[in-house]
Amino acid sequence: MADAMFFGTYTPKLDDKGRLTLPAKFRDALAGGVMITKGQDRSLAVYLRDDFYELARKVLSSPKNDPAARAFQRQLSSGTDEQRPDGQGRISLALDHRRYAGLAKECVVIGNMSHLEIWDAQTWRDYQDEHEENFSSVGFDALDAVEGP
Repeated sequence: MADAMFFGTYTPKLDDKGRLTLPAKFRDALAGGVMITKGQDRSLAVYLRDDFYELARKVLSSPKNDPAARAFQRQLSSGTDEQRPDGQGRISLALDHRRYAGLAKECVVIGNMSHLEIWDAQTWRDYQDEHEENFSSVGFDALDAVEGP
């Protein structure tokens, strides 16, 4: 995987042509191209090309006799769009992607460590409100179980 890590919250606006300007601080990392796909919770996921291809190789190795794995593979491959940000850092979001994520003018781009996510601004606020208590109650203590000795 690439070494890029994405953090922070940004509030770009979607223009009338369906273009979104990605955060300037990530432009160098994203210049080689990105893969945009439907993410979780009605967001869009934006991966670096190499990271997405690594994910795709993992999906390809899933059992072909598993209906859920086949469905996921089909959804992932058919719902992914390759983009190269223009000189101003803009990407064009496909109409299907905009509909899936409910994107209008006000958007939020968040860094989710390995990738970026694009959210409708109100959907993101609602998600944060719904999950704030879980974040506060679990906190960093949950990482102790993951880290090991």
